[in-house]
Amino acid sequence: MFIRSEKSIKEFIRFYPIVSTIVIIHLALLLIVRILSLPIGEQLLQWGVGSNILIQEGEYWRLLTSIFFHAGLSHTLFNSLALVLFGPALEQMLGKFKFIFMYLLTGLAGNLGTYIVAPTAFYTYVGASGAIYGLFGIYIFMVVFRKHLIDSQNARIIVTILVIGLVMTFIRPGINVSAHIFGFLGGLALGPVLLTHAQPFSIWRNQGKHNGASVQFNPNRWQKKRTNKRILKIVLWTAFGLLVILGIIGRFL
Repeated sequence: MFIRSEKSIKEFIRFYPIVSTIVIIHLALLLIVRILSLPIGEQLLQWGVGSNILIQEGEYWRLLTSIFFHAGLSHTLFNSLALVLFGPALEQMLGKFKFIFMYLLTGLAGNLGTYIVAPTAFYTYVGASGAIYGLFGIYIFMVVFRKHLIDSQNARIIVTILVIGLVMTFIRPGINVSAHIFGFLGGLALGPVLLTHAQPFSIWRNQGKHNGASVQFNPNRWQKKRTNKRILKIVLWTAFGLLVILGIIGRFL
C-alpha cells in the first residue's frame, strides 16, 4: 500500500495523475521561487503566501494558494515525498475528484485553523502540511472504523508514522502546529463521507493493474452492509464538527 511498485516515473504518473500533478506544482514553484529566484516567482509568492493580516483584509484565496508554496528545498522535498508515499493509495481508493476535494479541504482546514489560533495577525505560513496530515486523518479513520480497507501491517505503519510526525510537530521549531492538527481533524471528519464506497487498495493493485489499465469493480461487492452503523458514525462526526465550529465561533463572542 505504501511501498511503490511502479516500474518508472511515467507509469507512476499514469496511475496517479493527481498526486503527480501536485508534486510537479511543488517542484515547479520551488524552481521558480527559490532556486532561480525569478521576478515572477517573487510576485507569485507575495500573491500566494498565507498571511493572517491579509486574509483578514479579504484575501481569502491565500488559505488555499499557500498549500502549494514551501519555505525551501528540504520543506518541498519532505512534503512531496510524503505525498508520493501516502497519496497514491488514497487517490485510487477515493477516485480523482474525491481525492482533490479531500486534499484541498484538509489543506484549507489546516490554514483556517492557523488563521484562527495563530499568535499574531502578522503570522505568515506556506506548505502542504495540513493536507498531508489530512491524508493521515483519513487513514486513521480507516484503522478505527473501516478495518476492511487497510490491513494490519499498513495500519501499524500509518499509526507509527503519525505518532512520530506528531511528536516532531511539537518539538521542532518553526512548525505550523495548527495546520498539522486542524488538517488531521479535517481528514478524520471527512472519512465517513469519502470512504462510503471505497475499495481496498490491494484489490486494485492485485487485480486492477493489467497491461497499464485499471479494471472497474462493483463497489457493492466489497462494501459491507453496515448502513445503520455508518449513519450513526456520520451523525457523530457531524456533531463533532459542529461542536468544533461552535467552539471557534465562541472565541469571538
